[in-house]
Amino acid sequence: MGLGMNMGIDLGTSSVLIYVRGKGIVLQEPSVVAINSRSGKVLAVGESAALMLGRTPENVEAVRPLKDGVISDYKVTEVMLRAFISKVSTGFLARYFKPSIVVCVPTVITQVEQRAVEDACRHAGAKEVYLIREPIAAAIGSGIDITQANGSMVVDIGGGTTDIAVISMCQPVVHDSLKIAGNAFDQAIIKYVRRKHNILIGEQTAEDLKINIGCAYPREQELSMEVRGRNLITGMPATLTLTSTEMLEALEEPINQIYDGVHSVLERTPPELMADISQRGIMMSGGGALLYGIDRMLEAKVGVEITIAEDPISCVAVGTGLALNIMDKFDAISG
Repeated sequence: MGLGMNMGIDLGTSSVLIYVRGKGIVLQEPSVVAINSRSGKVLAVGESAALMLGRTPENVEAVRPLKDGVISDYKVTEVMLRAFISKVSTGFLARYFKPSIVVCVPTVITQVEQRAVEDACRHAGAKEVYLIREPIAAAIGSGIDITQANGSMVVDIGGGTTDIAVISMCQPVVHDSLKIAGNAFDQAIIKYVRRKHNILIGEQTAEDLKINIGCAYPREQELSMEVRGRNLITGMPATLTLTSTEMLEALEEPINQIYDGVHSVLERTPPELMADISQRGIMMSGGGALLYGIDRMLEAKVGVEITIAEDPISCVAVGTGLALNIMDKFDAISG
């Protein structure tokens, strides 16, 4: 792939992770860009821009340029990628040679969406761009040998999409991509608190609730958390204590939609590969895999052992980077 730095990029709806061969994960930052809406000037990218979400004056807009796993704002995505690639491109070779990049994308992606990712990466400074599907990257990053003629099933719950695939010989045999994932969990919590308590909470508060007391399966011990928001009746600030049981109720709908997706993929899986999955189990990855009890819930409903990847948040980025070594063994989407 040439003399330049080789890197794998997990271009996620919520965050971007970059893996560099020989160095591992070198960047993990929110997929957010702060822009002056009057001048169009970029004020901040990544972590510093994320701190501005919901806290900016009228002339400053904090933008998430990806939605549901694909680019929704091309120019802003290009700016963000350029900043991140520049940040990690250090050393002599990086100064004189453009990097070769592998980027993971959802299992279901249109030609237009695919081209947008490729063009954004090239305009951001890449020499070569290869695209691979997220479940394949997740499988590689979690240590699964996808080159064998065995069925391996991966459920990757990211920020914008949940990608489900049965993989054999480096290819997805059966797959699906749901626009239900971590961000949908947050929105479900916001909707629940608004409906049940007439209080409006922000996205960051919803995410904190999800991380701290959220669950997809009943907790052994009830947890509670105090949050602040705005009373929709009086318009005044309000404080509320929520419980893990309430979070279980709030998250029921999106969790069931993920189960339906897993069930649908299993229904379409050939019998021989189904036998492999029954024996080997299902691997879960992505930040959504860290939601308490989601593995136990799926295991109880599907009847197959569920294993969460050792590092579910970064395994897609790691797998994307490691795919550079075996690119000749499978058909990259853009190949």
